[in-house]
Amino acid sequence: MALRFIGIDGTSEHGGCPSVWVDDKDGSFVIQGIVVTDPSEVEQVVARSPLAPGEMIVRLPAHMRGYLLEACGERGPDVG
Repeated sequence: MALRFIGIDGTSEHGGCPSVWVDDKDGSFVIQGIVVTDPSEVEQVVARSPLAPGEMIVRLPAHMRGYLLEACGERGPDVG
C-alpha cells in the first residue's frame, strides 16, 4: 500500500492533524482527524450508521474541503 499525501491542516496546534491521504493502490481515502467524542454527535452518527469494530468517527474542519476534492481528483486544494 502506497499512501499519497494530499494535505494537512496548517492551523493545527500540534502540526500533525488533521490530514488527508489517498491509497494509490485502490483509491481509498485515509483521513487523520480529531476523534468525535461528543455523545450527542456520536448518537446522531450511529443512529444512521452503526460503528463496526475498529471504526471511529473523525472530524475534518470545513476549511479542509479542498483537500477532499483534490483527493477525489476534482481540483487543487483551496484551503485556508
